[in-house]
Amino acid sequence: MIVLVLGLLLWAGAHFFKRIAPDARARLGDRGKGLVALLLVVSVVLMVLGYRAAPADAYWAPPAWTKHLNNLLMLVAFYLFGVGAAKGTTAGWLRHPQLTAVVLWSAAHVLANGEIKALVLFGGLGLWAVAEMIVINRAQPWERPAATSVKGDVKALVIGLVLYAVVAAVHVWLGVWPFGGPA
Repeated sequence: MIVLVLGLLLWAGAHFFKRIAPDARARLGDRGKGLVALLLVVSVVLMVLGYRAAPADAYWAPPAWTKHLNNLLMLVAFYLFGVGAAKGTTAGWLRHPQLTAVVLWSAAHVLANGEIKALVLFGGLGLWAVAEMIVINRAQPWERPAATSVKGDVKALVIGLVLYAVVAAVHVWLGVWPFGGPA
């Protein structure tokens, strides 16, 4: 579990680096982007290795319907993740679509998985996303995007559906049946 927690801390630290130590980050210039990218890759590797090595101790037995709720929330999360880049109308009323997607993703996975390691990983990333939103909101006022269109929402939906299918396929390939019931 220690490796998992170290991965989470490294993930959060790499993301907060610019806000916690802006002068140090500025001195690094473009090299800082590479450093942060490397730290994020290492953090993901640590989280994956830590999650796989952690014991599967349960804190609750999720009912079967939580898998279906997870899948519904994942569809919404994939849509929201693409909204910011697609400049859809949703981007005009939601300041942090990608971080909101992470919160939904984490909540869905905490509900659908009854293991302590899932609570640590997904709950930890959800808490990071909420903290990130708070820090950003305090640091700068929000300027709503000027140009948004339904075309962007449709684009985000199509991309979200494709990503959902790809991620579901990867889950199946890894031996995790994400749809509830027997595989």
